[in-house]
Formats: sequence, structure tokens, C-alpha cells
Amino acid sequence: MPGYLTVTSESLPPVVIGDTVTLKCNFQTDGSLKEIVWFRESEQIIEGASAKQKIFSYNAMYNTSYSNMEDNRKREDLVYQSTVRLPEVHMEDDGLYECHVGIYDRNSKDKVILASSSITLTVIVPPKSISVVVANSPAPFSRYEAQNFTLVCIVTGAKPAPMVYFKRDGELIDVVPTAQSFSSVGVQSKSPGHKKSWTMNQAGLWSTQVLTSRDVDDTKLQRTLLEQEEKQARLDHNGPVDSQGQEEESELNPEETTEIIPETIVSREFPRWVQTTDPLYYFYHRQQAAGDGTMEVRAMLTWSLNPQLDNEALFSCEVNHPALSMPMQAEVTLAAPRGPKLSMSPSKAKVGDTVRITVQGFQLGPSASEVFPEPMFTWTKVGGDLLDGRAVHNGRELILERVPAELNGSMFRCTAQNPLGSTDTHTRLIVFDNPRLKRGKEHYIAINTAVGRHSFTLSTILLLRFTCELT
Repeated sequence: MPGYLTVTSESLPPVVIGDTVTLKCNFQTDGSLKEIVWFRESEQIIEGASAKQKIFSYNAMYNTSYSNMEDNRKREDLVYQSTVRLPEVHMEDDGLYECHVGIYDRNSKDKVILASSSITLTVIVPPKSISVVVANSPAPFSRYEAQNFTLVCIVTGAKPAPMVYFKRDGELIDVVPTAQSFSSVGVQSKSPGHKKSWTMNQAGLWSTQVLTSRDVDDTKLQRTLLEQEEKQARLDHNGPVDSQGQEEESELNPEETTEIIPETIVSREFPRWVQTTDPLYYFYHRQQAAGDGTMEVRAMLTWSLNPQLDNEALFSCEVNHPALSMPMQAEVTLAAPRGPKLSMSPSKAKVGDTVRITVQGFQLGPSASEVFPEPMFTWTKVGGDLLDGRAVHNGRELILERVPAELNGSMFRCTAQNPLGSTDTHTRLIVFDNPRLKRGKEHYIAINTAVGRHSFTLSTILLLRFTCELT
């Protein structure tokens, strides 16, 4: 009866990078052990096949110790287990491992029976970083048009790719998933007077129509209702009229049926959109492999922004990953800029100094720690152009080089805005006399006077000498 050899391996769950793992290979035989060899499949390709790297070997001819072999049963049962311990596994340890066993046939010492089994070691890596940014930032504030707003959650350093989801004020957001071939960055349609609706254009982009228009401004709706009530009261007082009389009345008094209200009468810091339903949140994500074998995931949440409702709303991006014991998250609070705090350096500017006016911070609400998204800043000079001749300067800091005395008392306006709101603040520049320039000017005048006197004296002497020679 020929000998037999059965080799099996114990499967492993995913192992977190840095942990210790033990590879186990069990074999049963009725023969005598010859050798045990462990291989790791290498990434190197030789002649179209993956190369194998030997990581451990045991030869019974030269070893009498069984430190790497443990008997699970009595020795006469001939059931063994070979183990390989990998302390603090790295990304490079990920891959396929093979356990090869050779025995001598009990009927013939010249005959060797070989068998093998494989184990797949999967090394997983938790995310290294998570952050939330705004697409297309910085962006201006839109007072009369609804605009799409996109939060981007960036997760790096994870293997495999994590699951990403968004919450608003601690509640999971019910999203509308989009196909990965589509972009979630919305393109606004300028068709007025329509409710919010999303459509897909031929280019595969999600687009949304404007939420509101002048026709649905709540202030104008109130006026329209008031006019209708007044008209109904007049009709009830004068009695019913026929349709021809109504047409004539509309022709004679067009202002009673036509509402003409200029947009400029409505002036608010935040627009008041009219929404009949909750906003639709569209979710899109993509992932790409990094050079170190990990994945980078970008998850995008797009919706039609309502500055009045979304201001100071807390949005969080959370990540679930098998290497994490609890979700990893990053939070942002949407906040409009309010009350910019300006600083001027030097505090007492003199003629010829370089003056820097900088936005140091903002007045924040109770739930916001910073203005988010990052606002854009615009500087103008009230009543004229800036010192360098430009009408507008963009940036957090305004620099006025070698200020002249003519700028004394000038007023500068700083406008800070992001998609959630806009605010203005002003500062007045006071320019003092510069004693150094004044002394220098006086010294220059004195030198010119002395030179003039010396020239006059020399001219007089030469004139007298010339007169004496003539006489």
C-alpha cells in the first residue's frame, strides 16, 4: 500500500499593518518527514511566472529539533503542524504563501512524496488622513440666483478603499448616487420661475435649474395677495361686471393687474429662497491607487445651496474601514463671514510709510470656529481709485506703499464673501507728518539759500573788479 501525505493550511482574516501574524500549515502522513519549505510569492516575474522567495526551510536529515513543528496528537498518529511567525507585518508582506512538505514513502526510502498548500495573507492599512474641502473655492456670494455647492471629502492612505458617507447635524444624509462616469459638479440653468429639478444633459453632467426668481420672492407675493384682496373688495362693492368691462378696465388701469417692482427694493444680507421640498443631495466618489499600494478616495456631496438654512450647518464626513475600531471623521461648519476685524500696521502712519491693512479674523457664531468656506476679499477706496491706480484689489491684505499726505482721511472698504453671505467693513487712514522728511526739506531749503547767497556775493565781487579795471 503506497504512503500518503495530506497538507492543509489555515486561512487568515485580514491583518492590520503592524500586527503579528502566524502562518500555520498542517500535514498528516504515514511516512517519515524529509523536509518542510515555506515560499512567498514575489512580485518579480521570471519567464512569465511569478518568482518564489524561500523564507523558511527544515530538513529532517540535518535537524533533530522540532522547534518549528508541533504535534497536535500523539507521535504515532503522524499529524504535524508547521508555523511561521511574522512580527509587525508590513505592506510588503501582503501576498501568497506556500507550504511545501516532502516525506519518504514508508515502503521505499528512495521514493519521496511531495504535497503543498497555500495561504493568502492580506495586509490592510487604516486611513492616514481625512479632510473636507469645498470645490471651486473661493467663490462669490450670489444674492439672486441659487447655486450648486459641493463638499469634497478626501481620504488617503487606506487599503482597501474605505466606505465614505456624509452626515448633516449628526444625521445620515439620504443621498442620490450617481454613476461614476458622471460628474457631480452641477451646472446651473438660468430658466426663471421653475422649481428645483435635476436633469442630465448630453455631456453626462448633473444640472439643476434655478430655485427661485423674482416672480416667487416672498415679499412680492405678499404685495400681490394684498392687491388681489383690494381688487376683490372693489368688485364686491361695485357689483359684478362683465368680461368686456373687465378688459376695458385692464386696458385703462394696467397697474392694477401688472406688478412692476424693481429688484433693487429687496436688500438683505442673505437671500430668501422659496423651497417647497427638502434639497436633493447627490453623491459621487472616485478612487485611485497611490504609489505605495494604498488608495485615495474623493467623495463629493452636491446640493443646491440655501444660504439662509445652510448657514452654521454642521457637515461631517465619516469613514468606515475594517482596520478601524470606530469611524474616522472630519467636520466642517458652514459659516458666512461676519464683522471682519481689520488691523493696520503701523498704527500711526506717517507720510512716506508703507501701510498694511490686514483682515485678522471675523465675528463667529456660537457653533462656528472659523469662516468656511474660505472667503474671498475685495478692497476698494471710497470715492476713487487705490494708490496704484487700480479700482479693486483682491486678497486678504492691502498694501499701500509710500503713502502721500493726500491720502489722509481716505476711507477704504473691505468686502468679504463666500457662497453663504457677504459683508463689508470700512477703515479710515490717518496720515501724520513725517519729522524726518520735514527736517530734510528744511535742510534742503537752507542749503539752497546758502548757495544762492554765495553765488550773489561772488557775482558782486566780480562785477566790482570789472568796474575797477575799466576805470
